[in-house]
This record gives sequence, C-alpha cells and structure tokens, in this order.
Amino acid sequence: MSRVMLIFASALLALLAGALFYAARFPVNAPQAQTPAAIAAPKVLEVVTYPEFKLPDIAGTERSFSEWHGKNRLLNFWATWCAPCRREIPLLKDFQDKQSRNGFQVIGIAVDYPEEVAAYSESAQFNYPVLVGQQDAMAVAESSGIEFIGMPFTMFVASDGEYLSAFIGELHQEQLDKVVDVMTRLDRGEIDKDTARSAFDTL
Repeated sequence: MSRVMLIFASALLALLAGALFYAARFPVNAPQAQTPAAIAAPKVLEVVTYPEFKLPDIAGTERSFSEWHGKNRLLNFWATWCAPCRREIPLLKDFQDKQSRNGFQVIGIAVDYPEEVAAYSESAQFNYPVLVGQQDAMAVAESSGIEFIGMPFTMFVASDGEYLSAFIGELHQEQLDKVVDVMTRLDRGEIDKDTARSAFDTL
C-alpha cells in the first residue's frame, strides 16, 4: 500500500471513529424527550368534564352541579307523567340510602313543571336532591353531547367530574350493581376511564 493510500485510510478510520464516539455519547439522552408523561400529556385534552350547571330544586332554591363534586353522580332525568320514571324512583331511593356512604349521589332532574314535581314529591318522599326545569333541564343533558331522546335517562359522572356514559331507559337492580362495581373500581385505580366506559356499554 502506497504512503498516500495509507494516510487516506488512516484519516478515514479516524473520521469514522470520531463519528461513532459522537453518536454513542450524545444521543443517549435524546429518547428521554419522549417520556411516558410527555406521550400521555395529550390525553388530558381528551377528558370530557361534565359542564357546570344550575337549576332550582323543589323548594325553588338554585343548586349548582359542583355542589356534589367528589362523588360519583347519577343524573336521572324523569317526569311525573312518565310511568317508567316513576317505577325507577323507589329503586333510586334505595340506591341512595345504601350507597351514599360509599361516595355515590343520585341527582334527579325533572323535565316537568315545578308545581307538578312539588305535588308528586309529597308522596314520593325523595331522599336525594331533585332539580326542576323544562328546556333548561333538557339542555343539561344535551350539553354532554348526547341527544335527548326520551325518559328515563341517566348519566354517569365520575367523582373527578368526568362524564363516563349514559343509559336510556328504566334502570334495574342488576344494572345499578354493575354501576357501583365499575365506578368503585375506577376510584380505586383498578381500571381506567376507557375500561369503565366499555363496561357501561354493556349495561
């Protein structure tokens, strides 16, 4: 090998060695820019927090939805003229009695006239708050992005205020038992929100 070729080969090897040293030293920290936290951050934007609203209760006192923040909430939309709605009330009262100590709160939202609801409440003897409205009450349901198509209609909101799911129709005990199981496991961190929503799809 000529002296010129030897010098050229040595220079090439030195250049390659330097490039490998640089590549081995500096890119090690580059992947840290894509930490799990950084990757997960956009998911925060996907959280759908149920919007704040205010409606009067049976006594005419304005109540705010945030009043029950920190509880797993069941928003039950009903009316005095709705037979399935009336059938649900004893079940919801029993649910409230048994599950209030476990962090659950039923909130009735009557899509009806205040005087009709007040009269019905005398015999119903609600043990959970009942808010009253007509178009305003329907707007509360529709603010979640779900079309209001009938009653009874129940929405489920997690203790952190995130909307989870909704059920159209009359609830039964086995469905409420599943609601308790899913939302309790969610609070304990045993499942995530997507798993909870999938479970609600099978109510």
